[in-house]
Amino acid sequence: MTRYLITGAAGMLGRDLQAMLAGRDVTAFDRTDLDITDRAAVLAQVVGYDVIINAAAYTQVDDAETNEDAAYAINATGPHNLALAASATGAKLVQISTDYVFDGSATAPYAEDTEIDPISAYGRTKAAGEAFVLQEHPAGSYIVRTAWLYGQHGPNFPKTMLKLAAARDTLSVVDDQVGQPTWTADLAAQIVALLDSDAPAGIYHGTSSGVTSWFGFARAVFATAGLDPERVTPTDSSQFVRPAPRPSYSVLGHDAWAAAGLSPIRDWREALAAAAEQGIFADQ
Repeated sequence: MTRYLITGAAGMLGRDLQAMLAGRDVTAFDRTDLDITDRAAVLAQVVGYDVIINAAAYTQVDDAETNEDAAYAINATGPHNLALAASATGAKLVQISTDYVFDGSATAPYAEDTEIDPISAYGRTKAAGEAFVLQEHPAGSYIVRTAWLYGQHGPNFPKTMLKLAAARDTLSVVDDQVGQPTWTADLAAQIVALLDSDAPAGIYHGTSSGVTSWFGFARAVFATAGLDPERVTPTDSSQFVRPAPRPSYSVLGHDAWAAAGLSPIRDWREALAAAAEQGIFADQ
């Protein structure tokens, strides 16, 4: 029986991965169970596992601008340690990465083999993590880049929009950043499908199909909830200046899935409707 180890298990994706792997032999570690920045601890803990899924990450994008060393430890040193350990034991490794490894200046979806060019500290640290994994365990690793995540157990853009809708008549949301809203439950299912297949090692883009802006996403959330989407008005990023620059274009291409004989994640609108039907945007 395949034995799975999930790091970052207390996070949004980590919890959905546990649900998706229910009934299998899974060990789920959060940061108190395993510090992935501690090489000796990692080398000792991963023995006996066939698959390691690293969902641990420093994801505070703005804080990373002034705490890059802390972000690097989790986003680069941690994956480096896991890749060394996986290589030593022959385990498969799934490293979760991000659209932030790109600069966001493209006008067509980023292919999996596009040269990376991060523009923020967070992006740089995640890019370094990718490089370590590819260096140490290329034949047994999957790098799965994702973006614009929302889920039941973590930051939830739709839920935030609905809370604001209850307090305000109108909302202004940026319309000059485009990407692919991705439900963590869909991403977890895609990762499991990848591991269950004979897909080759390499880079895969784990984002929903379709494209929208944050403004379009917010309007869709309103419509799904039976609210008037006209209450959402467009603005631009200059009205919301933040410490870390955001890629303006975060659309990732999905050709690697087809090459591996797998379907990409479904359209983001279909996922949004399914997530709403499951009640993940309701107050808990």
